[in-house]
Amino acid sequence: MAEHSENPIESVIEKISEKIYDHDSSSSSDSDSDSEKPASPSSVKAKIYRLFGREKPVHIVLGGGKPADVFLWRNKKISASTLGGATAIWILFELIEYHLLTLVCHILIFLLAILFLWSNAHTFINKTPPRIPEVHLPEEPFFQVASALRIEINWAFATLRDIASGKDLKKFLIVIAAFWVLSIVGSWCNFLTLFYISFVLLHTVPVLYEKYEDKVDPFAEKAMNEIKKQYAVFDVKVLSKIPKVPLKSKTT
Repeated sequence: MAEHSENPIESVIEKISEKIYDHDSSSSSDSDSDSEKPASPSSVKAKIYRLFGREKPVHIVLGGGKPADVFLWRNKKISASTLGGATAIWILFELIEYHLLTLVCHILIFLLAILFLWSNAHTFINKTPPRIPEVHLPEEPFFQVASALRIEINWAFATLRDIASGKDLKKFLIVIAAFWVLSIVGSWCNFLTLFYISFVLLHTVPVLYEKYEDKVDPFAEKAMNEIKKQYAVFDVKVLSKIPKVPLKSKTT
């Protein structure tokens, strides 16, 4: 009787343990299958469009360091003083029509006169003579600027040579349009005004773009898509109809 009373209990315990084991194995297999499934496209965050294909922050695109800090108004006093100095120079040379050589000579006359009079009159006014510092321009910054300019000029020459070789029609049209727009702007104002406008744009456009880039980039994406559509239509209607001259093989 004892054996008959124990057998049902043991069978119940075995059934419960089997069910638990089956449940654990099925859950582990489900988890393994879920881990093996690739992530759905909706779970993957879509790549955000950035203006001109930018992948780095605006600060790094501008070169980083102090120049980028000035353009992005990281230090408002330095940025404001730089923009104010450029504005004062533009007003002097453009509105008042002051000449650079005249301005430099007048500044030197004023400084030299003050220092000369102070150096000779310090005994009468009971003040120490002025300490005129020795100025020596280091070579390294000039070499760095010249090297950077050399790299940029060589890159510009290589780009123009690549365009002139007739390999990329799209790039050729873009450069021609840019030069044409620049020539029109140059006819409106002189080089100093154009330089000042560029300087002001460097101090306003990057900081505004960095502040409102989430609103500017979608609009720029729509504009670029529209430009691509118009270029495709222009390519079909005009560029594709231009006969291409076959290259003659060299005869030996």
